[in-house]
Order: sequence, then C-alpha cells, then structure tokens
Amino acid sequence: MSDDPESMRARAESDPYCETLGIELVEMDSGHARTELTVGENHLNFHGTVHGGAIYSLADAAFAAASNSHGETAFALETNISYLDMTETGTTLDATATETYNGRRTAEYRVEVSGPGDDPIATFRGRVYKPGSSDGE
Repeated sequence: MSDDPESMRARAESDPYCETLGIELVEMDSGHARTELTVGENHLNFHGTVHGGAIYSLADAAFAAASNSHGETAFALETNISYLDMTETGTTLDATATETYNGRRTAEYRVEVSGPGDDPIATFRGRVYKPGSSDGE
C-alpha cells in the first residue's frame, strides 16, 4: 500500500489516539519524525510520576510517523523501550525518530525521548514490515 508523503503526514497528524493523549506531530521528513507531549495530570500513574505508557506512546507516535514518511505503509513488527529517567508535570517531552535501516521489506528506527535541556528520558527501537514492497529481503 502506497500513499504520497503529504497524505501520510495528514493521516499521522489526525491520529485519534495521539489527539486523546495530547501528542503533537512536530516534524515528519523522509525517515525522520519528531513528536511532543506536555505532561499533564492525566499522564500520571498512581505514584504521581509520568506513566510509562504515555512515554511509550509518544515514542511510538514518532516511530509510526518516521516509518510511514516515505509514503509507503509500514506496520510494526517489534518494539522495545528503555526508561532512563522520570520527569514532572508541565514538562514538554520530545521524541525524535531516526531511520537506522531501510530494506526492501523491513526498516528499523531509533527514537530518543528527551526532556528540557535534552535530558534523556527513554530510548526506543522499532522495526517495521512494508507489505507494499515487491522484492523479498
């Protein structure tokens, strides 16, 4: 399945799940994307710290945008995340996804989640499958 990059960006910007969480798509270029989330009370867990699911969702949104940025539909095969630090309510988190491999059928991305001053919050890695590709890998 293929779409033009601008159409894919419009779809990514209107993701209903991201809208619910307050995740904003800031950049989306070929093999690259950046998302932001300002942490609110609704993003906290029962300890009063940012829920890991909110951080994961922010990273996953950047991963999804970057992996679909070429205009070719890509589906997640696997992901993992390492949480490095906590952050506070009111903090704006930034997730930057960078393509590290782009093959015929699969691609890989690294996402860095950071807080103010580029303080590392989490690292995320994801691989996608591209069903529209014609050659095997």
